[in-house]
Amino acid sequence: TATPLNFDPGARRDRFPTPIGVRHPTPFSSSYRRSVKILYLNGPNLNLLGTRQPEIYGRTTLADIEAHLTEVAKQHGATIKLRQSNHEGDLVSWIQEAGLAGEPIVLNAGAYTHTSIAIHDALRAAERPVVEVHLSNVFARESFRHHSYVSPAAAGVICGFGANSYALALEAICDLVGSRG
Repeated sequence: TATPLNFDPGARRDRFPTPIGVRHPTPFSSSYRRSVKILYLNGPNLNLLGTRQPEIYGRTTLADIEAHLTEVAKQHGATIKLRQSNHEGDLVSWIQEAGLAGEPIVLNAGAYTHTSIAIHDALRAAERPVVEVHLSNVFARESFRHHSYVSPAAAGVICGFGANSYALALEAICDLVGSRG
């Protein structure tokens, strides 16, 4: 995978500070490529992918996405854990667990993106790198989907690329945490 043109190994250090005495790896050091576990969280109705509104979300199932991500993650020396819940409290608990475990998060909060201050607060408290992801281009849809409570707590947002949005998010997270194959 190509290195982004604006690659800066020191970028985002201020957002996720390094403990005193710990050096950041660089692309030229032997410790640069490290295994990382990435938590993929999926909110309400994403268990219905492949059958729910395929004209918007496609026919790819969440299981298909997970299988593909597992293979892509291996290429980056990473592993993934994918979870889905229709319950806001589950997502909040999993975000808190990721914070304690030091795991970066890829989050498709579904409809909770537009309503959940609890998820926003959990992401802020976890202090982990977060990429917000959506299958559809939420900005080309209804106006209520244009606001996100997740975005202010995320390093970036990827939307509108269907199931490939998840793989693009994996690339972004690996760049953020320095796990590149």
